[in-house]
Amino acid sequence: MRTFFHVEDIGNLQEAVKEALEVKANRYAYQHLGKNKTLLMIFFNNSLRTRLSTQKAAMNLGMNVIVLDVNAGAWKLETERGVIMDGDKSEHLLEAIPVMASYCDIIAVRSFAALQDRDYDYAETVVRQFVEHSGKPVVAMETATVHPLQAFADLITIEEHRETDRPKVVLTWAPHCRALPQAVPNSFAEWMRAADVDLVVTHPEGYELDPRFVGNARVEYNQMKALEGADFVYAKNWSCPGVTNPADYGRILSQDMSWTIDDSHMAVTNNGHFMHCLPVRRGLIVSDDVIESPRSLVIPEAANREISAQVVLKRVLESL
Repeated sequence: MRTFFHVEDIGNLQEAVKEALEVKANRYAYQHLGKNKTLLMIFFNNSLRTRLSTQKAAMNLGMNVIVLDVNAGAWKLETERGVIMDGDKSEHLLEAIPVMASYCDIIAVRSFAALQDRDYDYAETVVRQFVEHSGKPVVAMETATVHPLQAFADLITIEEHRETDRPKVVLTWAPHCRALPQAVPNSFAEWMRAADVDLVVTHPEGYELDPRFVGNARVEYNQMKALEGADFVYAKNWSCPGVTNPADYGRILSQDMSWTIDDSHMAVTNNGHFMHCLPVRRGLIVSDDVIESPRSLVIPEAANREISAQVVLKRVLESL
């Protein structure tokens, strides 16, 4: 495996989940794979779970780890070609990438959407340059459009807690005070479509996800109807994806607080589990009672980020 961005990169999904559970039972069984190998983790944006879990996963595999926070410990990087670099950016990504690649065996990159230019974001302009110019395997630690490590961890968590053969999984939009990217819901929809679950996506009109991710999943604009009988409720805010109107890309179209997941929402589910990728704005995305309930999976879900990262890194190491 040379790149990890989408569900198809992981291969057979059932085998990947099985491998994840085996890795979780014995996290240090593959340290020989990472001996004298180095993972370079590059962050263009803040991180807590992604940074800690991916670094821990690499250490479990016996790897050396270098962490670079571009905004705190490096020259400011220019990402566009053809510009006159007379501003505050001292180094171009086209020189920085091969230099960074010379110090490592695998590169993991985190770079969010700017939410200003849909074409620029959905072309994955930043991370694709790492794939093109580094010559090293590249793992996405969240990009402008996808967060596959999170979605893989979500799937592992669902597998561990499912109580039916084919659970109903609802991805529901929830209000937020800031415009957020679509990376998490995009990947969640993509991975759930590939898994053996009944996926329903619910959101206000205007928040339709890109068809390449949501595919033929059932979309229901009535949130309460969507939640009926749900086994898992995955709440997440996202800004307008600009599918029906590109001019609205990145905008907040609704702040309807009736979409906040509280006890009344969970009451119509099948004693459903609550899920969220964290960090979460309490009172906006979810009520205190729901996130603190015994059916909340936000902590096990976050813990499984270590496992999803380890399986991905293990497979990359095996391909070197």
